[in-house]
Amino acid sequence: MTDAFSIIIAANNEEAYIGPCLDAILAQRNAGHLRIIVAANACTDRTVQIVRDRQASFAAAGHQLDVLEIAEPGKLNALNRADEILQGSTSARMWLDADVICGPDLCAQLRKALATETPRYATGRLVVAPARSWTTRRYAALWQRLPFVKGGAVGAGLFALNAAGRARFDRFPSIISDDTFVRLHFTPEERVEVPAGYHWPMVEGFERLVRVRRRQDAGVIELARLYPHLMGNERKAPLTRPDLLKLAMRHPVDFSVYLAVHLAVRLRASTGEWTRGR
Repeated sequence: MTDAFSIIIAANNEEAYIGPCLDAILAQRNAGHLRIIVAANACTDRTVQIVRDRQASFAAAGHQLDVLEIAEPGKLNALNRADEILQGSTSARMWLDADVICGPDLCAQLRKALATETPRYATGRLVVAPARSWTTRRYAALWQRLPFVKGGAVGAGLFALNAAGRARFDRFPSIISDDTFVRLHFTPEERVEVPAGYHWPMVEGFERLVRVRRRQDAGVIELARLYPHLMGNERKAPLTRPDLLKLAMRHPVDFSVYLAVHLAVRLRASTGEWTRGR
């Protein structure tokens, strides 16, 4: 059997999402042997049982699905605890949020992209999942047209590294933005977006959009303060004044919603408290 492609999912009371997330992993095509670790931290719902109910199906397909029960809450601690289980492994590994739905060819394409001795970061083509609220639909429509997003390899909710890439940092630090922290350990030339997509949910409603966006901004500020040497790897495509005018003229409603959220974020600083991204 070839070395497993490992997948780590941190889960805190994800009974509404973990089942479809795992079902999408089980439906992967030509992905080889998969090892999935669900790091269930401080769960008080049916998350753990839902994972256990699927273990036999994964085993029958030649995969390994484990659940790691962690008493204390916290995503970063959960990621580190799961990483400890894989210590010494030379296989590529992927981290994804419990509410992400992977396209059926994603794992195979990520595995191929990471099959190199060169340090590499890879992710899929991000597709914002259909939103229930009008505000989020309009905000998401504009957000997906921003140069940074259209440039690819955003990695929100899902990213993967090969062994050389994982060696770039030790443990996940206790910070707000773990996905940006990892992405910034790689130059744009070392970051790859494969064609296969994944569905990532955006938080619903104006107030939640403002809270999450405010927290994201605080996460970037924190990274710049703690890891200034990483910021040179960002190199986002700039959002210029002509870009803004073009977006406003072509998509006035979407632009108005996006601008309203942006202005609301600027009115008050983040508290730094954890905010669920949906």
